[in-house]
Amino acid sequence: MDDRCLFFFVRNPKRGAVKTRLAQTIGEESARDLYRNFVLDMLSQLQGGIYRLIICYHPEDGLEDVKRIVGEGYYFQPQRGDDLGLKMEQCFTSAFSDGFNRAVVVGSDVPDLPAEFIDKSFAALEVYDSVLGPSLDGGYYLIGFQRDSFLPEAFRGIEWGTDIVLRQTLNIFRDNKCTVHLLPPLRDIDTPEDLKAFFQKNRGTPNCPHTMAFLNRSKLLSTKDEG
Repeated sequence: MDDRCLFFFVRNPKRGAVKTRLAQTIGEESARDLYRNFVLDMLSQLQGGIYRLIICYHPEDGLEDVKRIVGEGYYFQPQRGDDLGLKMEQCFTSAFSDGFNRAVVVGSDVPDLPAEFIDKSFAALEVYDSVLGPSLDGGYYLIGFQRDSFLPEAFRGIEWGTDIVLRQTLNIFRDNKCTVHLLPPLRDIDTPEDLKAFFQKNRGTPNCPHTMAFLNRSKLLSTKDEG
C-alpha cells in the first residue's frame, strides 16, 4: 500500500446547500450545477495520482447523491465533526491510524487546482512537518501532515469562514515549532468576482472543461463580465 492518502472534501450538491454566496447572484439551481462541475473537474485532476483518494462527503446521509455525480469507483468516507476543523482532524486521525505516513486534505472550491500541486504537497511532506495551500481570501485550500508531526491543535480555536484562518493556523504552527511548506496561493470561488476572475484565467485553455463548458452554455457571465 502506498503511504499517501488524499481526502477530497465535497458537499452533497443539492439546491440551496452549496455556493450560497454565489447563489445570491446566479440563483440556487445554477450554483448547484456550477458546484457539480467544480467537483468533476477537480476529480479529473486528482484521480490519477499514486495515493489513496478518498471522497469525504457531507452530510452523512448524502452518499448516494454524491455517487450519482461522481460515480461508484472511489473510496468514500463521511465527514464527521461539529465544524470544519474537527472534520479535517478526524480525517488525519483515521488516515494515520490506518497506516498512512502522509495525508492531505483538499477542498472542492478550486476547480483549476493543478494536479502537480498534489504531488508537490506529498513531496514537501518528506521534508516538512506540514504543507498549506493559501487561498487569496485568507483561508487555505489544502493542508497536509506527516504522521509523526500531526498537529491536531491546527484545527482548534480557528475562526472558520473568516479572512484570518490562514494567519491563525500559521501562528499555531509557529507556536508548536511545526515546519510548513507553502504552496502558491489560489483563488477559492465563492463570490461573483471570484467566478469572473476564474473565467478570465481559464478561458481559451484546456483547463476545467466541465466548468468552462457550463459557464459558456449557461451564459451566467455577461459579455461585459467576460471582458
